Amino acid sequence: MIKFVQCTQFINKDMNMYHRESNTPALARTSNLNEELGQVEYLFSDKTGTLTRNCMEFFKCSIGGEVYGTGVTEVERAAAQRNGVKLEEVQRSTDSVHEKGFNFDDTRLMCGAWRNARDPDICKEFFRCLAICHTVLPEGDESPEKITYQAASPDESALVIAAKNFGFFFYRRTPTAIRVRESHVEKMGKFQDVGYEILNVLEFNSTRKCQSVICRYPTGRLVLYCKGADSVIYEKLAGGMDSIKRTTREHLERFGAAGLRTLCLAYRDLNNQMYEEWNEKFIQAKSALREREKKLDEVADLIERELILIGCTAIEDKLQEGVPACIETLSRAGIKIWILTGDKLETAINIAYACSLISNEMKQFIISSETKEIREVEDRGDALETAQVIEDTVKRDLERCLEEAEYYDNTRTQLDLALVIDGKCLMYALDPQLRGKLLRLSMMSKAVVCCRVSPLQKAQVTSLIKDGAKRITLAIGDGANDVSMIQAAHVGVGISGLEGMQAVMASDFAIAQFRFLTDLLLVHGRWSYIRISKVVAYFFYKNLTFTLTQFWFTFRTGFSGQRFYDDWYQSLYNVIFTALPVIVVGLFEKDVSASLSKKYPQLYQEGIKNMFFKWRVLAVWAFFAFYQSLIFFYFCVAASTKGQNLSGKMLGLWDVGTMAFTCVVITVNLRLLMACNFITRWHNYSIAGSILGWFLFIFLYSGIRTRHDRQENIYYVIYVLMSTWYFWLSIVLVPLVALLGDFLFQGLQRWFAPYDYQILQEKYKNQPEEISRPQLMENPHLTPDEERRLAIARLPLERSKHTGFAFDSPGFESFFALQQGVSAPHKAWDVARRASMKGPRRIVNG
Repeated sequence: MIKFVQCTQFINKDMNMYHRESNTPALARTSNLNEELGQVEYLFSDKTGTLTRNCMEFFKCSIGGEVYGTGVTEVERAAAQRNGVKLEEVQRSTDSVHEKGFNFDDTRLMCGAWRNARDPDICKEFFRCLAICHTVLPEGDESPEKITYQAASPDESALVIAAKNFGFFFYRRTPTAIRVRESHVEKMGKFQDVGYEILNVLEFNSTRKCQSVICRYPTGRLVLYCKGADSVIYEKLAGGMDSIKRTTREHLERFGAAGLRTLCLAYRDLNNQMYEEWNEKFIQAKSALREREKKLDEVADLIERELILIGCTAIEDKLQEGVPACIETLSRAGIKIWILTGDKLETAINIAYACSLISNEMKQFIISSETKEIREVEDRGDALETAQVIEDTVKRDLERCLEEAEYYDNTRTQLDLALVIDGKCLMYALDPQLRGKLLRLSMMSKAVVCCRVSPLQKAQVTSLIKDGAKRITLAIGDGANDVSMIQAAHVGVGISGLEGMQAVMASDFAIAQFRFLTDLLLVHGRWSYIRISKVVAYFFYKNLTFTLTQFWFTFRTGFSGQRFYDDWYQSLYNVIFTALPVIVVGLFEKDVSASLSKKYPQLYQEGIKNMFFKWRVLAVWAFFAFYQSLIFFYFCVAASTKGQNLSGKMLGLWDVGTMAFTCVVITVNLRLLMACNFITRWHNYSIAGSILGWFLFIFLYSGIRTRHDRQENIYYVIYVLMSTWYFWLSIVLVPLVALLGDFLFQGLQRWFAPYDYQILQEKYKNQPEEISRPQLMENPHLTPDEERRLAIARLPLERSKHTGFAFDSPGFESFFALQQGVSAPHKAWDVARRASMKGPRRIVNG
C-alpha cells in the first residue's frame, strides 16, 4: 500500500515532471520498484528521441562528392566553444526555406539551381531517391503548402519534405504507384507530374539497416533505389568507385562530427530478365510459413548489390532542453551513464560532448572498426579475413585499454575515464573470451558510448552490467528499438515521444523529457529508498522486541508453553496498535527537501552504497530490540513482585502481561518518532491514535464478559491496573529507560559520525524547506519554472465519473488550461469526456 500511494499520489502528480507542451504528466506503471529508483548505479540511454527532441530537419547533404548546406549545428557551436574557437554566424540567403523538417540553405540547389551543378544527372537521381524510396503516406490537399506526411519515423518524413523543397513533390500514393510533381527537370520553370510504378518495397529493419524500392519509370526504365547506414551501403557498392567512396566517407565523418544523422543513398539499374528471376524468389520468400523474415532478408541481399553511390544526407536532431544539466547532475550523483545509439562514431562522441557526458579532462579509450587496417581488409572483400582482423584488433585494444585503466586506478590518479566502442567491435567484445575484460574496463569508466549498435546489442550490454556487475541498472528509451534494452534492465523508463508508445508500454515508469530523471531518481527514488528501508527495519525491530519479551517469559515458566500475552494482543499488535504510524512514515519521511536533494546530488550515493539497509544498520536495530525487551520484561516483573491492587492482592500473570504490553506499544511508537527526520501532524495523529487505540481496545475488551468467554482472567484487568500507582509509574519510567539507549546512540552518532544528510540538516535548519503555493502567489519575482507551476496549480479540477482507460485524461484538461491563459494543446479525450458526462458537471476549485 505504501508503494502504491507513493506512485499514484507523489510520482504521478509531481508538477516538476509535468510537460506542459505535450500535456503529459509522469506515470508510474508499477509500484514494485520504487526503492530501486534510489539505488541506480548504471543508466543506459538511447540518443534519438531520448536525449534529443526527435524533431528531424534536413540540414546538409553530399551529392556526387560535393557538399551542400551552409548551416552550423548546436554541436559544432559547443565544440567550438569547448576548443576556444569563435564561429562566425552564417547569414541565410533571402530566398531560403525553413519549415518543419527542412532547415537547409544553399542557393546552389534551391529553385532549380542544381541544373548548373557539376553533375546535374546525379543530383536528379538524389532527389528522385528521396521522393520515391520511402513508405510515407500523404494526407490533405495535394498542394505543397497544405499537404502533410505520415511517416514511420521523423527521418523519413524529413527526407520527403526535403525532396518537395528541391522540386520533387510527392503528393499521391496508391497500392501500386506514386505520383511526383517534378520541377525544372526538362527546363527551368517547367513542372510535370510523373507516375512511378512501385514494384517492390524492401522494408527497413534493424538487421538490414537499409530500405529499398524497385520502381518502373513511365519510359520503362527499371531502377532500384536504396538508402541506409553507410556501413551497410558501402558493402553493397559496385567496384571502381574509390574516389567518390573516399570523398563521401570524408563528408560522412564531417557530418558526424557536427552531430548530424547520416544516411547513404544509392541506386542500380535493372533489366527485365534479372528482375523477373529475382521477383519469383521474392514471392516465394514472402509466402514462406517459416523463417519468413530471414528468407526475405536473404532475397533482398541478392538484388541489393552492385549499387552506384549517389551521396548522403545529414539530418539535425537537436538536444532536448536541460539534457546537459541533467547528465551532469546525475554524474555527480555517482550514476554511470551509457549512451547506446545507432549513429556514427563521430556523431555519438560529439553528442556526448554536447550533453556534458564526456569532457576534455577525461581520458578516452576508443575501440573502433573504422581504422585504416580494417578498411583495407574490408576493401578486399574477404569476410573471414575481415572478421579475424576485427577480432584481433578488439582483443589487442581491450587489453591495452584495460592495462592503462588499471594503471590509473592503482596509482590513485584522479582521472575520469570514458570508453567509446562501435557495434562491430562490440560484437566481438561480448564474446565469452573477452566479455570479462570488457566488463572490468567499463566498470572503471565513468562514461561509456556505444555507437552503431543494434537493439539486440543494447539488451546484451545492459545484461552485461546487470548480471556481471550485480548492480542496479536503469534503461531509458522512446522507441520500439529500445524495448529489449528497457526490459533487460532492473528499471525501465519510457519517454512518450514521437516514435509511438511501445517504449512506454514496456516500461516501469514513463516521463515526457529526459531531464525529468533528476526528479524521478534524486527526489522520488531517493525518498522511496529511505522510506522503504526505514519501514522494513522498523518492522523487524518492533516484532523482534515484542517476540523477545515472550521469549524471556519462557525461562520463568520452564518452557511450559504458558502465554505471556493474550491472543488478541498478539493478533492486533501489527494490525492496529503499531500499523498506522509506520504507514505515515513510509509516505512522508524525508531527510532533506527536494531542492536540496537536487542541489547536492552526492546524497544519492547513500542509496547506491545501500547505507540504510546494511547488516550493520539492522544489527543496531536488533541490539536495541534485545535491550528494550529485557527492560520491558524484567522491569514489569520486578514492579509486580511487591505490587498490590486496592484489594490487597498481588498482581497476577495477566496484570503483568497487560502492563508489559502497554509499555511495548508506547515505546515502539515513540521509537518510530525518534527515527523520523520529518515530522508532520499526521505523525502525531497516528502515534497518539495508536496508543489511544490500545487503551480504548483494552477498556472494551476487559470490560465485556460472556458465558462462552474462556479468557475470564482478562476480565476487568485494566481497571484493576489503573487503580495502582505501579502501573502509572511503569508506563512512564519503563519507556523512558528503554528509549534512553536509543537517544544516547543517536546523539553520539549525529555528533561524531554524521551522515551527509545530517550535516545538511544542520546547515539549513533555519531556512524554509520549500516554496509553498501561498508564497508563490505572494512573491512577484518568480522563475519561469515557478510561474509555470503556479499557473498549473491555479487551474480548476474536473471530477469525472468515468474511470476507464478510454476516458482517463491527465489531471489538467486543455479546456480549463486555455480558460486560464495557460498554453496546453487540445486532446481528443477532453471532448469525449465532456460529451459523455451524465448530469450536471461538478467543478471543484483547486
